[in-house]
Amino acid sequence: MSGYIGNTPESLIESLGSRYLYGLRRTDQGELFLGKLDQIAGNDSLEINKPGLPEDNFNNFQEGQDFFEGRNVQHEIVYQNLNYEQFKWDDKNIFYYVDDEGVLVARVSQAYTYDDTISSDGLG
Repeated sequence: MSGYIGNTPESLIESLGSRYLYGLRRTDQGELFLGKLDQIAGNDSLEINKPGLPEDNFNNFQEGQDFFEGRNVQHEIVYQNLNYEQFKWDDKNIFYYVDDEGVLVARVSQAYTYDDTISSDGLG
């Protein structure tokens, strides 16, 4: 049995508020990319702004604040350097994967491992 003086691991996690940051971006060709950051993992990171001119940066990033306004009403990117046009903070560990029918699925706190025996054409 372990004893703690001061903060317990649970109280440290609770003090973070929302532990995970999820970022979403898409390309003009329709490809979808999801990024995930775990604040407790020591080696996790997400790049908020890509390198570029400072005036094209998104400067209002704040821990715990969600952002969904990466494109304007004409669907044009608002901040050219912003790597994720939408992001959300959450305390749930969500695992995203694509199932056998091609549907994007979100699992809460249940990891998913892809079957690496299936070929790229899906025939095995």
